[in-house]
Amino acid sequence: MYRFAKDQSVVNVAGVKMGGQPGENPTALCGTIFYQGHGIVEDEDQGRFDELAAEDLIDRQTALSEETGNPAVLHLYARTLEAFVHYLDFIEGVWSGPLILDSADPETRIGMADLVSEIGYADRCIYNSVSLGMTDREEEALTHSEIDSAILLAYNPADSSVEGTIKALEKGGAGRSVGLIDIARSLGMTNLLIDPGVVPLGDGAGRSLRSTVVAKARFGLPTGSGIHNAVSSWRWLRSKEKTARMSCDSASAGLEILAGGDYILYGPIENAREVFPVAAMTDILVSEAVKDFEIWPAADHPIGRLI
Repeated sequence: MYRFAKDQSVVNVAGVKMGGQPGENPTALCGTIFYQGHGIVEDEDQGRFDELAAEDLIDRQTALSEETGNPAVLHLYARTLEAFVHYLDFIEGVWSGPLILDSADPETRIGMADLVSEIGYADRCIYNSVSLGMTDREEEALTHSEIDSAILLAYNPADSSVEGTIKALEKGGAGRSVGLIDIARSLGMTNLLIDPGVVPLGDGAGRSLRSTVVAKARFGLPTGSGIHNAVSSWRWLRSKEKTARMSCDSASAGLEILAGGDYILYGPIENAREVFPVAAMTDILVSEAVKDFEIWPAADHPIGRLI
């Protein structure tokens, strides 16, 4: 275990704190809902879905968060703006915590940023993501939006090494001469969350874990990832039984925490039952390990709730 020499910043989004030294704040866990292929979604374009099933999934994540002390974040994916409007209208009645706004379509992301700014939700929202591939229209929309929290996706397609990740954050890449940190701040983002990006297992996925350590040491910003993507891309594992797949998937959350991760995009919200206990256990182990460094756990840390 270790303590970073550089001071570590802590961001607060809708009451959820992320960042700090390892063992200080509990790891925030972000479950994705309405993702592509999600069984509860009946029409991805129009945003029709099984509301009872969605509410049950959100309530389960909330209950696990309250039990363990690991903060929950709702990672909301929408294929279209029309779908997002329907999702957001529903979520207003069942969720009061932070929202990660996500879509594969830049125009939908722009519409999301505009809408949450108009209705006063922007302070609860985290934009996913500020990246080297952002469009000019996205940058303009974010500049005029009220959103001040964003994930910085530091994947550098020209150089997927740890050095390439740091370069993307610090100096830019892919035709950009400015790093993602400065770009995000120029767009009005004050709560910055670094995500080094995750490539498939066997193609260098382990570098994302080392990038977490290096980025926190270099910039002192909260860092995390969707490390489960490395597991879900593992061809050998796909042929194994569900128990084996889920064991590896949830174990990846613990690895990210041991690498210093402050938040985890753990994938489908259905996996909350497996991921929250693993994260809580790892947070407790880290907290116990860093006591010699005079790092003390926050009041709502799993070590104070489950031990």
